[in-house]
Amino acid sequence: MKTTIDIPEEELNQLLKFTGAATKKEAVVHAVQDFNRRQRLNKLADMLGTFEDFMDADELSAMRAS
Repeated sequence: MKTTIDIPEEELNQLLKFTGAATKKEAVVHAVQDFNRRQRLNKLADMLGTFEDFMDADELSAMRAS
């Protein structure tokens, strides 16, 4: 889908540098995909809640040894 947007030049330059993208389009697509992935992970984390009784490394080692 073609869209015309005004992105601040400095932000776009940093995006190109951080993503290592060869084109502006590639950098923007990468940024959008990364944002969407992070939002899905946040939603999943909210659904899972917290682990109050999660075992630590020592308990895991003891369980594997048995």
